[in-house]
Amino acid sequence: MTAKVTVFEDQEKFNSLHPLQHEWVLWYDSPNKRINSQNWSQNLKEVVEISTVEEFWGVINNVVSAIEIPFGANFHLFKKGIKPMWEDPANAHGGKWSFNFGRTRGDNINEVWINTLLGAIGETFEDHDNICGLVFSNRRVMFKIGLWVKSNDDKVKNKETGAHFKRLLGLGENDSLEYQPHDGGHGDNSQKLVV
Repeated sequence: MTAKVTVFEDQEKFNSLHPLQHEWVLWYDSPNKRINSQNWSQNLKEVVEISTVEEFWGVINNVVSAIEIPFGANFHLFKKGIKPMWEDPANAHGGKWSFNFGRTRGDNINEVWINTLLGAIGETFEDHDNICGLVFSNRRVMFKIGLWVKSNDDKVKNKETGAHFKRLLGLGENDSLEYQPHDGGHGDNSQKLVV
């Protein structure tokens, strides 16, 4: 077995890969006029699995940028084993933090998206085990970025997650981020959260 050598040890012959704590999957769904809730999942496509820092940057550098996907399309980066669907057991009892960026803020939206992805794959969230994934949506009047979490149970931790997400998005004090439970606001864990 060949030992891995880093750039710090040999600047010409290094072969080290940097594994991520979790493996991630990039998904894509494109707009289709005949999509409804019953056949939406047929439009969802797995693009690539990412398990190292090098693979992440390879994807970022070679996949179309978020701002270039068609109107109505979405990128999803979720932990491996979790589908970007409310019905997935990992998502069923959770919800999402989201923010809508007006198209006038589109100049730096790719940078915002990449910084948010780095925050997730780099495990920068205090409650990182509660993170399921991220969604980028390109719409005619806005860009939307959402962070999906597994559980609504701990509102204090959930608000801390929302506050960290807000910082990753580069939002100011006057910008508010809302949390929406996947169950549509039913049940004991549906208290509205805003940061």
